[in-house]
Amino acid sequence: MIVTALKNPTYIDMSQLFKFSILVTSILMSLITESKAQYNFEIIHQVDNTGIKNQGKTGTCWSFASISFLESELIRETGDHLDLSEMFIVRDVYKDKARNYILRQGKANFSEGALAHDMLNAAGRKGIVPESSYAGKKSDGHNHKALFKDLKTYLDSIVAKKEVPTNWEEEIDHLLDEHLQPVDDKFLIKEKQYSSKEYYDYLNLDVNKYVNVTSFNHHPFNEEIILEIPDNYSNGRYLNLEIEKLETLVDVAIENGHSVIWDGDVSEKGFSARKGLAIYPEEFDEKCFDKPCKEKLATQEDRQKDFESYVTTDDHLMHLVGIAKNEEGDKFYIIKNSWGEMSDYKGYLMMSEAYFRSKTVAITVNKEFLKAVDSE
Repeated sequence: MIVTALKNPTYIDMSQLFKFSILVTSILMSLITESKAQYNFEIIHQVDNTGIKNQGKTGTCWSFASISFLESELIRETGDHLDLSEMFIVRDVYKDKARNYILRQGKANFSEGALAHDMLNAAGRKGIVPESSYAGKKSDGHNHKALFKDLKTYLDSIVAKKEVPTNWEEEIDHLLDEHLQPVDDKFLIKEKQYSSKEYYDYLNLDVNKYVNVTSFNHHPFNEEIILEIPDNYSNGRYLNLEIEKLETLVDVAIENGHSVIWDGDVSEKGFSARKGLAIYPEEFDEKCFDKPCKEKLATQEDRQKDFESYVTTDDHLMHLVGIAKNEEGDKFYIIKNSWGEMSDYKGYLMMSEAYFRSKTVAITVNKEFLKAVDSE
């Protein structure tokens, strides 16, 4: 079983952190190489990452994937395994989305969903806190059904009246306090008090180091574009590259010890979190989950056709933490999900190169690896 992330990071013994890192890595390798499934994988590269979490009954995968990415960045840079709060960021993004909804007079997307750059933007403007400081829930699991209903009802009442009250932000805060928990932006780390912005600075985080990358030919390649997907309420910009370059970018990052935020479609028959596989067979059969089948490597034109016909949709964000090969030598990506410890891989899944090429909508990665594809 994968060891869960440390729950109280206010003080952590560094020797225990090192043991924790070794344990998580060795157990993940064991799970992947000794799975009950008939696929046999060999890990080629793996980036250290924190334990599996569960987003519960919420549409906040974007925060879980992106926070997990930042946690891996901190492991790489400092060796520290920290448990950062996803819901502190979610709370701020709800407010940002509410502002956008009001200013656009209700003619904008307001949902639980968002994207990797929304988490990064929120961390840059608001800061970040440990999970022990803000869990953002009042029960055993996350559930935003009632919260979202109340937020949407309130915002729609403002739009209907065509009069924005001066205290609308206070009302949003009240609803967030009621359904999640109030924020106390002062907390102790090793007996020193921090605010969320001070903690962000203390961790030496820099959200400007990262870039969104996509791959669709209705826009020019090698230019920054605004990707037209529903959750891009903040008009985040993406560098548009050919799919071969995007894949190379991911591979070079992983090979150099950096992980990637993955955004894509998980509604395909070949995606099964419970079986721990995401595959894209030429002819789908349930037996393909037990034994490798011939898969289709999508062309740029295939990707475009599926995107414009809604066959490929922006469903889910996850954390891409490694590369493996199956018994036939086919490349797979090791993906950390946020749906709890399901499957033989206890919350991880193996995504084939074919699935990646077909169903990736976008990635987020350190800008330094763009040089790997600049000359191609």
